[in-house]
Amino acid sequence: MPVRDPVTANTDAATPVVSAFYDRFPYPGDPLQDGAPPGYNWRWCVDSARAFVAGTLPARPAEGPRPWRILDAGCGTGVSTDYLAHLNSGAEILAVDISAGTLEVARERTRRSGAAAQARSLRFAQRSLLDLGGEAPFDYINSVGVLHHLREPEAGLKALADLLKPGGVLHLFLYADGGRWEIHRTQRALSLLGVGTGAEGLRLGRGLYEVLPDSNRLRRHHEQRWALDTAADANFADMYLHPQETSYNLQRLMAFVASADLHFAGFSNPEVWDPARLLQGELLERAQALPVEQQWALIEDLDPDISHFEFFLSQGELVRPDWGSDAALLAASGERNRCLWGWPGLALLDSDMAPLDLSPDGLALMQALELAPAGTPLGQLALGWESQRQAAVARTLVAQRVLLPVLA
Repeated sequence: MPVRDPVTANTDAATPVVSAFYDRFPYPGDPLQDGAPPGYNWRWCVDSARAFVAGTLPARPAEGPRPWRILDAGCGTGVSTDYLAHLNSGAEILAVDISAGTLEVARERTRRSGAAAQARSLRFAQRSLLDLGGEAPFDYINSVGVLHHLREPEAGLKALADLLKPGGVLHLFLYADGGRWEIHRTQRALSLLGVGTGAEGLRLGRGLYEVLPDSNRLRRHHEQRWALDTAADANFADMYLHPQETSYNLQRLMAFVASADLHFAGFSNPEVWDPARLLQGELLERAQALPVEQQWALIEDLDPDISHFEFFLSQGELVRPDWGSDAALLAASGERNRCLWGWPGLALLDSDMAPLDLSPDGLALMQALELAPAGTPLGQLALGWESQRQAAVARTLVAQRVLLPVLA
């Protein structure tokens, strides 16, 4: 039987050079540690992400967690894979990357963290995301910082779309033009200087920021915004020396999504795209009166520091339940969002690690929910309240993303 070459079989034209680059600079350069990764990232907790996109979760099995099938498409050194395993107990996870060097680090990271013991199964494979047809379908696909390093990103997105289960969710992270203005100029300058994409390029790239005048815009921007993020050599190389990169503006991003016939299900950092972050008074009122797509375009114009897009896609639009109906909400059951810090208590950190204060009624409802048998409708929780009060408290908790509704 012929030996399969994972770097050349059904891959993008840029795969060999990108694979070699990441063998030299395994990315991301986060240090290895013993034990579970710190905190949480709710975008890698499938229950939290699915509830964010669809407004609800499917019922759980009688015993154990939901048996999600997860693909980490371009797992790098395993930072995302580690979180996916620890935040989705009982899941089946496949993590792929084209670089043998990064996969070696990923395996060691997850070995030391105990990730395999959390998942139902955890597999690593040196394969291209273009070559995974036999692995479908997946409930959740995570592909962070990958497609923009393909020569043909549209083919990569189409491949991921074909791997997604109906009703499944795809989480993507792609570079944005605006916030990479200075980065692009540094990349082009280093390319013109012929520094290469290896150790010499790293030495000369770091040296560039030492010799540019203190007042130089590129140097100031790097020192003020990116110096900490690029302290690790692999991170510096990924930002300034990468041999293949594409970035997007909103218009091209939406055309990119449409090319794979996928539904844009929302930004996974929605606070960035809220006009209230930048505006107030009459200007905010005018902004909020715009269609949501125009609000996003306004934010893109007003905030040139946005350096990436992170968002969810789905196979077709997922119809969100109307939780404005008391009867519908009280007929649903629910679960506590596991991506909260400080539970149980009134003062929490929410999914984005921002302060969140629960009302005493909110805390009481969530505690009653956790004491009740799984699947108990919210309206049947033993609180002794009128249904209107019970629905109002539950609705607030849903809006705070503390309570994740579950349909029977």
